[in-house]
Amino acid sequence: MAVQAYILIQSEIGSSEAVVLATRAVPGVLESYEVTGPYDVIVRCTADSVDDLGKFIVGAIQKVPGITRTLTCPVVNI
Repeated sequence: MAVQAYILIQSEIGSSEAVVLATRAVPGVLESYEVTGPYDVIVRCTADSVDDLGKFIVGAIQKVPGITRTLTCPVVNI
């Protein structure tokens, strides 16, 4: 069963637009937007499992230039 998550991203000052464009190009990213508040970008993504989600975040998302911190919020179906 596929897993979806929202990733809240803090970025370097002035880099949020570049982060949005770069994350939109990453396979598995469904949406990416600039937002206001304590985070600069929010990404909605999908992965095949929770383990794959972790690998995706560390192996793809956190390697995007300009990202300084991420917070992952997995979607749950209660």
